[in-house]
Amino acid sequence: MNISEHITFAEATHTSKNLPNVPNEKELKAMQLVALFCFEPMRKFWGKPLKVNSFFRSKEVNKAVGSKASTSQHLFGEAIDLTTGSKEGNKKLFEWAKSNIVYDQLINEYDYSWIHVSYRSGKNRMQVLAIK
Repeated sequence: MNISEHITFAEATHTSKNLPNVPNEKELKAMQLVALFCFEPMRKFWGKPLKVNSFFRSKEVNKAVGSKASTSQHLFGEAIDLTTGSKEGNKKLFEWAKSNIVYDQLINEYDYSWIHVSYRSGKNRMQVLAIK
């Protein structure tokens, strides 16, 4: 099963923490919206594969990766962390996404080490942030 044209279910739920990481129906629908409105347009602009670092995270996985946020959008299937494979590519993709897609949050994480992008059905704030 695929989340979208370029994201498999296995890729979207992968974790190295050896913990259960299976979204429910509501979380899966949210993941499909993130893929449709954020990931796929970014992938089309980039023109080649993007690596998914993190997508859905169960509560256990979220805690195991060090996230203390009980409101992390990864918990609800509303956020994806991705990379082009280089900081320069990530910066280019980030700048394009800022003006060309609808998102809730677009975050430059650690000087373009990766991009976090989230989408919430009908509630998008269009926030651009950076984590250093």
